[in-house]
Amino acid sequence: MVQVRLFVGVESTRADFEKEINTFLAQLRGSVLSITGNIAPQTIAREGRSEGAGGRSFNPSDLFVIVTYDTQA
Repeated sequence: MVQVRLFVGVESTRADFEKEINTFLAQLRGSVLSITGNIAPQTIAREGRSEGAGGRSFNPSDLFVIVTYDTQA
């Protein structure tokens, strides 16, 4: 049966986000059909921590990963 798993994270915790996905993949009983990801554009923060171009502050970007897998493999 083909299924999907959605992962949502933020750029500032990327290492934990990668670990979560890799743990899922290591424990997966089936085969991965595809992995697709997206990083949202950074938005200007009202009170951000990191300095961007022109002295503007930016929020961490949102990360989104979709893993499509087959459990009958």
